[in-house]
Amino acid sequence: MKTKFLSSLTLLFILFGFFCIISCGMGNKYDAQKIVDEMQFGWNLGNTLDAHEGAINRNSGVYTESCWGKPKTTQEMIKGLAKSGIKTIRLPVTWHNHIKDTKNYTVAPDWMKRVKEITDWAIAEDMYVILNIHHDTSRSYGYYPDAEHAEVSAKFLTSIWTQICETFNNDYDEHLVFEVMNEPRLVGNEHEWAYQAGCEYCEECMHYVNEYNQLCIDVIRATGGNNAKRLILFPSIVASPDSAFNELFKIPEDSAENALALSVHMYTPYPFAMGVGEGCYSEFSESDKANLDYYFRTLNEKFASKGIPVVIGEMGATNKDNLKDREEWISYFVKQSKNYGMTCCLWDNQLYEPSTTKTERYGYYDRENAQWYFPSIIKAAVKASKN
Repeated sequence: MKTKFLSSLTLLFILFGFFCIISCGMGNKYDAQKIVDEMQFGWNLGNTLDAHEGAINRNSGVYTESCWGKPKTTQEMIKGLAKSGIKTIRLPVTWHNHIKDTKNYTVAPDWMKRVKEITDWAIAEDMYVILNIHHDTSRSYGYYPDAEHAEVSAKFLTSIWTQICETFNNDYDEHLVFEVMNEPRLVGNEHEWAYQAGCEYCEECMHYVNEYNQLCIDVIRATGGNNAKRLILFPSIVASPDSAFNELFKIPEDSAENALALSVHMYTPYPFAMGVGEGCYSEFSESDKANLDYYFRTLNEKFASKGIPVVIGEMGATNKDNLKDREEWISYFVKQSKNYGMTCCLWDNQLYEPSTTKTERYGYYDRENAQWYFPSIIKAAVKASKN
């Protein structure tokens, strides 16, 4: 009798343990931090779907994908990325010159179809995809963060996100992530690239960036289905960490639980990672590490530790013929970001030749041959993201 009792008790413990394991495995797969962790290390299809020419009423056609000199994207390119360990692909997309009419901001079907095709290729490789509104910030078209353009901006953002959500919803699980805007800013203003405290233009800009973030999130959630719980990224002015630290920047409200993340761009520290000429340099130093530590630590304190994970949607170090230093930089950058539960996406414009006079030499992936120009850099990044 005692033996039977112990056997039954043992069985109950086993069943209880099995139930716990199953329950944990069935947790919320749309949880923001869980997704950010699984995104590991990503890559941008830069200067491609975001390339543009012409005004809003032009309906340029799908040829714009190559109008900035980049090759047409192929499925083989995407497969090569996945094979090398890239787990996330950010698809910057410009919409304003693919509009059939200015009244309703209707996106040309062939353009939406092309965006969907590339997205599907990445999803098929079990990659995460970040889909956004990219080069659509202007006084003449798209949206602009000031009072004068608030009404037309709201109409544009509402229309574009509604159409994106109609195309991408229940057929796409947590592997599809939406990013509401890319680097919203006062294009053409003297404060376009840097927030200045006390500046009325900057404060107005921050107000409308907050408004547009909230608007886009509400529009996406209202479409229901998987979009009601999908991970959404939101930026501050210019997607700058510094502007995100500003007390005027607001974390949007959300009807979904744990489904928002902050989007920032970090070509940091600037004198090493982007700048050329006087005051800039090509050696990655201990002071550079301290600079990066400050940003990761502060992003964690203000956002990640409060339930808002951070996605560094763009990062990179321009090629100054300093391969070893760039390897050290990306290894340290990715490792430290992962220590704080963040993920990074490398910006790639395919300009890989070194230069100390021209900036933004962010070429890493040879798309036509589906191989890396600098394999050691990617290996270092992928390794750091897994550690």
